[in-house]
Amino acid sequence: MEEMKVPPWLESLLSSAFFTICPRHRDTPRNECNMYCLDCMNDAFCFYCRSSRHKDHLVIQIRRSSYHDVVRVAEIQKVLDISGVQTYVINSARVLFLNERPLPKSSSSSSKGVSHLCEICSRSLLDPFRFCSLGCKLVGTRNNGDTSFLLSNKDEEEVTIRRREGIAPNRLPSKEEEELREGSPQEMYRGTPNPAHSNSRRRKGIPHRAPLGS
Repeated sequence: MEEMKVPPWLESLLSSAFFTICPRHRDTPRNECNMYCLDCMNDAFCFYCRSSRHKDHLVIQIRRSSYHDVVRVAEIQKVLDISGVQTYVINSARVLFLNERPLPKSSSSSSKGVSHLCEICSRSLLDPFRFCSLGCKLVGTRNNGDTSFLLSNKDEEEVTIRRREGIAPNRLPSKEEEELREGSPQEMYRGTPNPAHSNSRRRKGIPHRAPLGS
């Protein structure tokens, strides 16, 4: 019954090591292993491996925020039911964490007045969700059986069409991708962050000459 609620590739995804150097492309740029193939269900791979080995496969890209692996909601929700998992907005991209994060030492005392806690690891949540990550939802699914990762029939049909046509999830522009990868906890927001004020360049003042002597 548990297998019917969890896709076969999820546990492998959550246990994969990302952002290591690809052994096949050590001497090339963009050689970090930050992609995962839902069809092959093997180890993570880099940009070049995707082009040569997973061209027509369904691939998702993993990103990093403060040394923790995250995935864009826009990508993962096309292949997985993420209901009940807390999402965050980091550098204008809505993401969720793959796995449970270590709790701060002071979390036991500071969480007493918190309204929303993860049912598995007791991490404080911003909103009334049940889990802080996909990993915690997986544990909850196995323990309670009252939640599922499987999409509805309509969503599954869309995924099947994407697989047949070889359509991969959209990627972030390289600059935005880099900002998300280097994100920090201070960049997490409940909603969309306020747009930053434009830093208009200051015009240099026109130098005034001293009056000429008579």
